[in-house]
Amino acid sequence: MRTRDSAAPAAALRGEWRTLRRLLPYLWEFRGRVAAAVAFLLLAKLANVAVPVVLKEIVDALSGGKALLAVPLALLAAYGVLRLSTTLFTELREIVFARVTHRTARRIALEVFRHLHSLSLRFHLDRQTGGLSRDIERGVRGISSLMSYTLYSILPTLVEILLVTGVLLYLYDLRFALITFATLVAYVFFTVTVTEWRTKFRRQMNEEDSRANSRAIDSLLNYETVKYFGNEQHEARRYDENLRRFEAAAVKSTTSLSALNVGQSGIIAVGATLVVWQAAQGVVAGRMTIGDLVLVNAFMIQLYVPLNFLGVLYREIKQSLTDIERMFGLLGEHREIEDKPGAPALVAANPVVRFEDVRFSYDGRREILRGVTFEIAAGRTVAVVGHSGSGKSTLARLLFRFYDVTGGRITIDGIDIRDVTQASLRAAIGIVPQDTVLFNDTIFYNIQYGRPDATWEEVVAAARAAHIHDFIERLPDGYETRVGERGLKLSGGEKQRVAIARALLKNPRILVFDEATSALDSKSEKAIQAEIDRIARGRTTLMIAHRLSTIMHADEILVMDQGRIVERGRHGELLQRGGLYAQLWALQQREREAGPGEGEPAILTAGRTRG
Repeated sequence: MRTRDSAAPAAALRGEWRTLRRLLPYLWEFRGRVAAAVAFLLLAKLANVAVPVVLKEIVDALSGGKALLAVPLALLAAYGVLRLSTTLFTELREIVFARVTHRTARRIALEVFRHLHSLSLRFHLDRQTGGLSRDIERGVRGISSLMSYTLYSILPTLVEILLVTGVLLYLYDLRFALITFATLVAYVFFTVTVTEWRTKFRRQMNEEDSRANSRAIDSLLNYETVKYFGNEQHEARRYDENLRRFEAAAVKSTTSLSALNVGQSGIIAVGATLVVWQAAQGVVAGRMTIGDLVLVNAFMIQLYVPLNFLGVLYREIKQSLTDIERMFGLLGEHREIEDKPGAPALVAANPVVRFEDVRFSYDGRREILRGVTFEIAAGRTVAVVGHSGSGKSTLARLLFRFYDVTGGRITIDGIDIRDVTQASLRAAIGIVPQDTVLFNDTIFYNIQYGRPDATWEEVVAAARAAHIHDFIERLPDGYETRVGERGLKLSGGEKQRVAIARALLKNPRILVFDEATSALDSKSEKAIQAEIDRIARGRTTLMIAHRLSTIMHADEILVMDQGRIVERGRHGELLQRGGLYAQLWALQQREREAGPGEGEPAILTAGRTRG
């Protein structure tokens, strides 16, 4: 245990140095501003240290019964100018350095954001959105805090300590400098030691805060599910578990802070008393003047007031480094799917899509696809049907290259999709997914997302093609209607029609419909299916379907079962064979005859109610 305990601080220190090294390249871009800020800092501190020196001369000039008018006006003018200069140079330092702080934080946050979008679907399925957002938020805030505390507090204090110590050594006995230095060493040692001990409480607070936030967001995103099962109290108890642990860590952090403050004040009090006592002895002995006593006392105040915040600064800097390191850790997440160096863009005018002996497993333990081979000729439509879990939707994810195949290959016009850029591959494909998730924005924005530079007229045309324009027009705010978190203000059918309009607006050469009409009522399904058939004409189309009635006119139908293609052919041919497809068709015909109350999925009834 001792080995682990001694290794932990060393590992933490190495992590902090790595974090600082990663920050340096971002700062190097602003080296001119950094140099100017440091110059203003030095000028501000020189002026600040000179103030007590001038004050000493003024006090000495007034001592011994001299009249006020006898004080040289130059000293009074110098005192005022130095006071003004301290503030002026400090503000100039902040003005010059402000852009460095905020631009650096902005660039790193953007880099992390882009990197997260470049990570594989596997990472995003495993992540906790609430905790991840907090990590980025704290990391960005940590960058601003680290730079501000370093340039505005730590560095100025160090410069002032050096200047004051130098003045004391030059003007007075060595004992003044030694007492001052010894007090500072004791103060820093005590502060660092106690703060290191307290850091574990702060770290625990942050961990519990992230857990509580993740749990709260997860619960609120699943609001309807919570209501369905009446589990409000259950969710509140789970949330309170994290809040209770956060509370315990917060109480320990607060009480230990009080102990730190008392210890710091004790060390400062002892040091300041010893210095003033030495100065008083010098005045009594005639070696020093009243002005010297004022000077020494002013120096002690200037030094110890900022030191009062050293514990807070040290803790915040340590915490900032931890938060930044955690955010940089996101940049270190491995990109499972990457473009090959020098990969060309995909050119697909009349694309032929081919799956060649494709095998795939999500976790290496259970194979989802087992030697799947088929081809979608240019401008033709291939449909895939099968029971849930047969691997149908996995085909679309592999075609988009959210994952790489574990065996075989997928080609477009004979080119392996792993040999072209992901951006060009996905630009060539449009999809209407089974589970449509919309942005918490307007309907117009969500349709225009298919092609952000599309005009209003093009968006409306896509909405008409998806048979949702009339519905949108009836809304009080029309296309400016906000759809809510994940599109929860729309029914399943309405969301799916928005997704269809979005895909149509993209106008891709390859189309994928993954259960594209699963949330629509029968009337809307027929209308949209006719439109889908029209749109698919001349495009290379993959249709993944549960309802067999939607793929009757496909050029080829593939029937999947347990990751394999067990039947293939046209609708009529498959019915004549009397195999799995014929069984599925007969089952769905019975469900259709039974009516929505018995045979149709519940979501269809919901879609009919609202859409």
